[in-house]
Amino acid sequence: MRLRASVAIVCALLAVISSGCGGGSKHHGTSTGSNAATTVTRTAAQGGGSGTSTSTPRGHPARTASNLGFPENATRNTTRVPGSGPVADAAGVALAVYPSVASGTHPTAVTIAPTDDWEAALASSVLMAPPIHAPVLLSGHKALPAPTADALKHLAPTGSGSVSGAQVVLVGDVPKPSGLRAATIGGSDPYAAAAQIDRFATAATGGHASPDVVIASTADPAYAMPAAGWAAESGDPILFVSPKSIPKPTVQALKAHGKPRIYVLGPPNVVSDALVKQLGSYGKVKRVSGSDPSANSVAFAVYRDPGCKFGQACAHLPGSFGWAMRSPGHGYTLLNPSQPLAAAASAALSGSGDYGPQLLVDNGSTLSKPVLNYFLNYATPGYTQEGPTAAVYNHAWVIGNTATISVTAQAEADQLLQAIPQTTSK
Repeated sequence: MRLRASVAIVCALLAVISSGCGGGSKHHGTSTGSNAATTVTRTAAQGGGSGTSTSTPRGHPARTASNLGFPENATRNTTRVPGSGPVADAAGVALAVYPSVASGTHPTAVTIAPTDDWEAALASSVLMAPPIHAPVLLSGHKALPAPTADALKHLAPTGSGSVSGAQVVLVGDVPKPSGLRAATIGGSDPYAAAAQIDRFATAATGGHASPDVVIASTADPAYAMPAAGWAAESGDPILFVSPKSIPKPTVQALKAHGKPRIYVLGPPNVVSDALVKQLGSYGKVKRVSGSDPSANSVAFAVYRDPGCKFGQACAHLPGSFGWAMRSPGHGYTLLNPSQPLAAAASAALSGSGDYGPQLLVDNGSTLSKPVLNYFLNYATPGYTQEGPTAAVYNHAWVIGNTATISVTAQAEADQLLQAIPQTTSK
């Protein structure tokens, strides 16, 4: 059975990314900057809620559920990363995956991806896969934003032997943190950047190119978003096509994979049938799609190639492609499709912990119908005479503050993921 996320992790997230949370940027205590974040984390871990004094009398408003962050930041089956945007969300996710407070809990490397190139950021998610295991942080061209700088200081990457001891991998035009060994990945445009990331990731594996490649379009980022989590889990690269052509860097990257299996993510109005036919020159092509971004993410979550046999349990098998998640007992990540960078920011959650697909909630206020139906059909665990302690359990990460995905949507997900009694016929 999967363990549920602990409240301690939630408190740590709130402390480290407090400058980017919806509740404002005030730190509790007398310290400032990253030291303040550390102070709040320790206080919360000792039972002081969100940084309030442990001497607060019982019954004081600071002891109420809302002041402790419930249900906004955690419910029985969900945990929210409450950043005000993808930069803060990425910092929170990285620290959830790598708490970095004890030996063995630091990452070997961290990726810093550009905020002005969502394609490169999504493609960077593949660096979370073995052997690098680098979560994605985000930055603009100038100084590192405070959440990124604070998280990087706390993460203190140790250096990855698979990338010549680099502690950070810099993608595109992002600042180099002082005092850390860095590897750089360039690219003059999104297509070239994605191809360079693919080449870098392949080199890190000793030159073993993935037999599978995901193709997304620059036409609509919402349809490309679910590829980030899959890349982080599988190591399959994300390459891009334009609305009308297959750019040269993408062609070169496909050739380097030697006739790979190519999976196009998105319907024909995003990646045309004509482009799919052209892609067939470089490998065997199949399309995974839904009629809208939410349905598209669900289609990707249930997909497997080769297909699952009717009437038999569907699961990912060695050599197959796709999440094949058509049963309870899994993890999920809920994203708002208006924030493509959030897919890169949260990809590390798909490559560790619950290892779950990224699902898009259309408007952020309630669960979209495709996701709701998906949970109803596949996610709700049932138990019989053995009782609930023998059941499998689900967990969902909610990415962004309550303005991004509402507490209502979070509560709906929590209810649908809860294990319930199951009746059996004699």
